[in-house]
Amino acid sequence: MQLTGAQALIKSLEREGVDTIFGLPGGAILPVYDPILDSSIRHILVRHEQGAGHMAEGYALATGKAGVAMVTSGPGATNIVTPIGNAHMDSTPLVVITGQVATAAIGSDAFQECDITGITMGITKHNFLIQSAHEIPRVVAAAFHLATTGRPGPVLIDLPKDVSQSTMEWWYPSSIEELDLPGYHPDVEIDPRAVAHAVELIGLSERPVLYVGGGALKSRANDALLAFAERTNIPVVTTLMARGAFPDSRPQHLGMPGMHGTYSAVTALQKSDLLIALGARFDDRVTGQLSSFATGAKVIHVDIDRAEFNKVRKADVTLQTNVALALLAFDEANATPLNLDVWWKEIRTWQERYPLAYDAPSDDGPLRPQYVIEAIARAAAPGTIVTSGVGQHQMWASQYWQFEEAGTWVNSGGAGTMGFGVPAAIGAKAGRPDRTVWCIDGDGCFQMTAQELVTARSEGIPIKVAILNNAYLGMVRQWQEMFYEERYSEVYLSADLPDYVKWAEAMGCVGLRASNLHEMHEVIARANEINDVPVVIDFRTDSAEKVFPMVASGSSNDEIMVHPSLRGSSR
Repeated sequence: MQLTGAQALIKSLEREGVDTIFGLPGGAILPVYDPILDSSIRHILVRHEQGAGHMAEGYALATGKAGVAMVTSGPGATNIVTPIGNAHMDSTPLVVITGQVATAAIGSDAFQECDITGITMGITKHNFLIQSAHEIPRVVAAAFHLATTGRPGPVLIDLPKDVSQSTMEWWYPSSIEELDLPGYHPDVEIDPRAVAHAVELIGLSERPVLYVGGGALKSRANDALLAFAERTNIPVVTTLMARGAFPDSRPQHLGMPGMHGTYSAVTALQKSDLLIALGARFDDRVTGQLSSFATGAKVIHVDIDRAEFNKVRKADVTLQTNVALALLAFDEANATPLNLDVWWKEIRTWQERYPLAYDAPSDDGPLRPQYVIEAIARAAAPGTIVTSGVGQHQMWASQYWQFEEAGTWVNSGGAGTMGFGVPAAIGAKAGRPDRTVWCIDGDGCFQMTAQELVTARSEGIPIKVAILNNAYLGMVRQWQEMFYEERYSEVYLSADLPDYVKWAEAMGCVGLRASNLHEMHEVIARANEINDVPVVIDFRTDSAEKVFPMVASGSSNDEIMVHPSLRGSSR
């Protein structure tokens, strides 16, 4: 069967089970847009290529499948670099297809030419510049295999226009061997000696902690983690990228560690004698000052990517495998329940003395952002998916929303990409239309990608957006207040410019506003009644509110600052 390269690309995507593409057409990719008309794949037309990438990320994080984005050459390709870099940092499976100028024009500075494979070489798991139409099926199959196996990540396919217009005899790889990926062997045999050594260390420990990172979610280890933790009685902390991997409601869960983690999670890591790191990479936001991080702890490090071993913290045992398989191996090696009564008594004292705290909300405003999040969460349906931008609102969402299952927290971790929240929510809702999706956003983040609400409205994707409007770049303001003698340089945004209600309405959404507690409860209830169009709520929050606990950048975790209301008791 003779197909054009464009037809072969779409047919290959169908063979990979793709049901949704987020994209924006342009000259170099235009031939590929014609066969989409005859395809079962849904195409969601974005308003900016960055939105396409973040939507694909939200789709991937909510569904566990690779997200797919397609854009044109030149500025279309460079506009999606930020989502590619974001996905690379957070190990999110993406396949990004970019148009390219004709092969004969490559290197001539042709109109909208861009060396996107060169630009993204350091932030993709792999990238391809297709040379002939015959290659397309193999490249597509390889891209999905690479993106979703081993440590997941973004893969880019650059398709010259003349290749998409030329013809080929249809075929599709029937085995991994046909993908031509020499040296790529993501499946690794578990080392039984390492397992035995790890189980021995677990058995000898008196203050162990399960330090759970995003790799636990990527390997779908939540059930194995719950079983192992309950059997061994070991405390659990889940990083920003692992929220939902272990239910918040379980008494063994200490919350999130790190710069804005709970006191008990941060301090348990510091005082532990054994860290069982599961798909975690000892990020600087978790360790704080590295030289003082958990100095008395031995380390068992489980990760699918051996490049993570001893990169930041030297491990006593390394186990290269996915987290789920490691936990099953520990169980089979009879890792036994531990007597941790003394350890748990100490931890419970910290939890009682230093809980998450904020000042009580007043009836007449401004609103406490933490209280707003708790109110939305209380009224939300079970299994609601939450996305966020990056900043104070992200930390509060992670702290005050109770996550009970995997795939319900979608955020930008390693790259810290402002503007992630709205398009990620659209992607998550496109992938999981059965779920309610709330975006907890800041006014700064919202202004970066809010145009994608036009996409949501026109495509019938009814997300709900809560803007915690404090009229500032909140996290920057917090740092300027605490560390720059309140010299607020270029951080004020204005509460009223733009008018978020009118802006939402101009994009075809429902716009609501709340300035006090009565209005807050009313608009949340109203938002939950609207399920056919996107809803945007402008919550007027206190600009002076800060995120606590906090470990200042470069400081030791032992110097964690709790909320001022808790500072009277000794630590």
